Amino acid sequence: MHRTDDRRPFAPSRVSRARRRLVGGCVAVAAALGLAACGTASGALQPSAAGTTGAGQSPITLSPTAPTAPSAPAGGPATAIAPTPGSDGAPASAAPPVAAKPRTPTAPGTSTAPGTPSGTPSGTPAPPPGHAGGGKVIGSTASGGRTVALTFDDGPGPATGPILDLLAQYGVKATFCEIGQNAAANPALVKRVLAEGHRLCDHSVHHPQPFAKLPHDKAAYEITAARDMIVRAGGPGTAVGWFRAPGGGFNADNEQITAGLGMSSLGWSVDPRDWSRPGVPAIVSAVQSQLRPGGVVLMHDGGGDRGQTVAALKQLLPWLVAQGYTFDFPAA
Repeated sequence: MHRTDDRRPFAPSRVSRARRRLVGGCVAVAAALGLAACGTASGALQPSAAGTTGAGQSPITLSPTAPTAPSAPAGGPATAIAPTPGSDGAPASAAPPVAAKPRTPTAPGTSTAPGTPSGTPSGTPAPPPGHAGGGKVIGSTASGGRTVALTFDDGPGPATGPILDLLAQYGVKATFCEIGQNAAANPALVKRVLAEGHRLCDHSVHHPQPFAKLPHDKAAYEITAARDMIVRAGGPGTAVGWFRAPGGGFNADNEQITAGLGMSSLGWSVDPRDWSRPGVPAIVSAVQSQLRPGGVVLMHDGGGDRGQTVAALKQLLPWLVAQGYTFDFPAA
């Protein structure tokens, strides 16, 4: 009698251990994918009727398991990564964002007292931080109190005459920070500034920026040569009491050069940015909102079309008088 058992196909009830392991793996995969059963022996996943796994197999109940925490990366335990200062996630108290540097010069205040007064309107240029120099950059009037010093940069130019006319109308004395080459080209205007009781300030020969980055020899030339040009244009006895660095670019070196020539370093406390021609109302509003008693106002009588500055001055002079301000020169 021949035995044929070995040649008969395996019955479903005699599944090998390997097949059971395969089915068990398929069940796990099916559970992960939301499928009811594991189909063919090749491991292809096929849905079947709920509660069955195929012919001859018992129903398998898939119970959900609690989620597990992510494992730590190889090489050590998982750790919380704190945001670096200045990143998007950093708390404001950890590292306040650094303000972007303005594209245009900002007004230098007194180097020993940086900061913006409380209540300053938004958009008002803030005084810059203390500069590298050890001296004092002037940002206030000589006598203090309810006084104001008007200063005009980059002239003399076409607007200098109309501005002098307005100042004369109100009996105002101002300070003119002149470019050396402009003074040399317009000596009559320099003489008129002096004759009408105003004072002069050195504003360099060529207005280079950033001025604080100039090497010593270049800075010394810009300051000294401009002073000499202004003196020659004004004639014998001409005094130049201040130097104003272009863009407020003071540092220890150029302050020392300035002091060695008998001049003071002149900054400002009010900057209406009239050089940018923002419109007459904007210039007027900026001066009115930024000015505090003893302030130094920066405006321009040269360097371009200053029609808006002249028009703004027509409104500001009577307003200043009505507010009880008297006019003074900067401290020295």
